[in-house]
Amino acid sequence: MCPLCFSAATLAVAGVVPAGALSAVAWRLLRAPAHPPAEPTEALMDYPQAVSRDEWLAARNRLLAQEKSFTRQRDELAAARRALPMVKIEKDYVFEGSAGPARLADLFEGRRQLIVYHFMFDPSWDEGCRSCSFVVDSIGHLSHLHARDTSLALVSRAPLAKLEAFKKRMGWTLPWYSSQGSSFNYDFHVSHDDAVAPVEYNYLSKAELLAKGEPYFTQGESHGVSTFLRDGDQVFHTYSTYARGCDVLLGAYNWLDLTALGRQEDWEQPRGRSNSPFMGWLRHHDKYAV
Repeated sequence: MCPLCFSAATLAVAGVVPAGALSAVAWRLLRAPAHPPAEPTEALMDYPQAVSRDEWLAARNRLLAQEKSFTRQRDELAAARRALPMVKIEKDYVFEGSAGPARLADLFEGRRQLIVYHFMFDPSWDEGCRSCSFVVDSIGHLSHLHARDTSLALVSRAPLAKLEAFKKRMGWTLPWYSSQGSSFNYDFHVSHDDAVAPVEYNYLSKAELLAKGEPYFTQGESHGVSTFLRDGDQVFHTYSTYARGCDVLLGAYNWLDLTALGRQEDWEQPRGRSNSPFMGWLRHHDKYAV
């Protein structure tokens, strides 16, 4: 499931949206028209309270204490992530790239580390997922990753010709590989088909997902990020994250989170009321009216 669908799913779990209505909500969002919704009006927005500079500074310092605490927790979490054990990759995955067939070790491009973004692009689709496109639009210049001995690549199940055409349309230059014909997507739990591999998403089995009322995660395509480490000819899987674990990659959201109006989506509190629910405003960057 794409981040757009997951945002709706998260709200259902939180009780904001009835779980029984979620599937219809998610599909309605995915099939939303290509034009953006009307801009929210001032009447729909709750603006912050206007106060004196001294009052603002006192409130800002209280928030700063929270921010510093969060930064320390984030650093501790990153250290725990780095300390995770790793698993040797035993399968010989073969992908199709612009230079021809490539094995997983080839995706490193000679570097020690590899980040793979599992981009949702079903072989039957004519264009890539718009929320996964939102993620890719947020990726900076790869030279900064390369300077830290790290490569980044997209992997999708759609055939290479479709990936190349969409990549050209979007103006992207980063490596993109087709995993069509291999079990890579299924082994890393971003494509779901019981006939190919046991269904799992975000470290929950199919039975657990169904018990939670989340059948939308048990079929079709989902998104995620996986990281790998290379030691000579050996490749190891070090980390994967899914669902809102990828939220930090959404650069525009990180910028918007600094503003008074935030993401301007219904679920936000205290000032999120608008006519734009659950990433419903999101479009491919060449489809906005602005």
